[in-house]
Amino acid sequence: MTTVEQQHSCKSSGCDKPAALQCPTCVKLAIKGSFFCSQECFRGSWAEHKSTHQVSNPTTSYNPFPTYQFTGPLRPEYPLSPRREVPADIPRPDYADAPGGASKQEQTYGNAQIVAMSADEIEKMRVVCHMGREILDIAARALRVGITTDEIDRIVHEATIERKAYPSPLNYYQFPKSVCTSVNEVICHGIPDQRKLQDGDIVNIDISLYRDGFHADLNKTYFVGNVDAKSKKLVKTTRECLQKAIEMVKPGVLYRDLGSAIEKHARDNGFSVVRTYSGHGVGKMFHSAPNVPHYAKNKAIGVMKPGHVFTIEPMINEGSYNDQTWRDNWTAVTVDGKRSAQFEHAILVTETGYEVLTCRLPSSPKSQLKDL
Repeated sequence: MTTVEQQHSCKSSGCDKPAALQCPTCVKLAIKGSFFCSQECFRGSWAEHKSTHQVSNPTTSYNPFPTYQFTGPLRPEYPLSPRREVPADIPRPDYADAPGGASKQEQTYGNAQIVAMSADEIEKMRVVCHMGREILDIAARALRVGITTDEIDRIVHEATIERKAYPSPLNYYQFPKSVCTSVNEVICHGIPDQRKLQDGDIVNIDISLYRDGFHADLNKTYFVGNVDAKSKKLVKTTRECLQKAIEMVKPGVLYRDLGSAIEKHARDNGFSVVRTYSGHGVGKMFHSAPNVPHYAKNKAIGVMKPGHVFTIEPMINEGSYNDQTWRDNWTAVTVDGKRSAQFEHAILVTETGYEVLTCRLPSSPKSQLKDL
């Protein structure tokens, strides 16, 4: 924070002490009046205060974390665009307007037993997952060199509300956007911003939406322009890892066993598997049991039964499997700055095997690699 000579009143809620510290981002944006009495008040007010940095039609972009030691060449480009509105007539999940974006339903549920869906619930999941695939395809058709990830967010947001659905990421534990866009060394949870996609980038688009009481969740990694051979191999291998795990799904299979198949294929191709983030149950809650790790020798609990719905979403890295998080508290990146890819499907366990609820549609864009 920047110290100034003139004193003002602290902007932290409930504090009126004299303040001589100003938010450095506000200084860059020429926003006046953002003073705090201490670092503690500034940190405590950050979740609310950062919204003042979001302005329409920015003319200049900047790196909001200038002292952070980035692991790779990617940099965030702020300011973020204003939070996109969701019409009042669209039903919302419990966290949509909650302070801090916490889901009481998920917190109450905790690590409860895995719930099997009824026939009616499964049909609702089919509908929302079909919509999720439609939206992912719409975003994919818009990809090109020069488009910003913020523009992808706008496209996804509008396609979601057109379907009378709520974009699940929006305000989930204060995530500020309607989609996650993870570029190059970003493993997951990338926040859409003003950066333009460049020739040779890879980008994961992670779509989640809530409609009729159920969430859908799926993602895919795409090429932007001319991508190098190693990145193509990484993306192809990641998709194959997902497919090998899907083909194991049937009643009686242990959830922990999926990770062995994924990690073996990744290692055989010279890549590593992220351990911090896992697949999960999805349906009435955005995230629930089971926990579905993607690496071998994990200790996940649970046996697959008909009616279970969950995601498999391996994140595969060119280098080390370790990760770290940017100061936005969301963007997970590789520790060595090397690239990462991810694919995700929502899977239903049937009486005899599985059904991919988020599968490709006849209208889906042509794959960039065979069978992707």
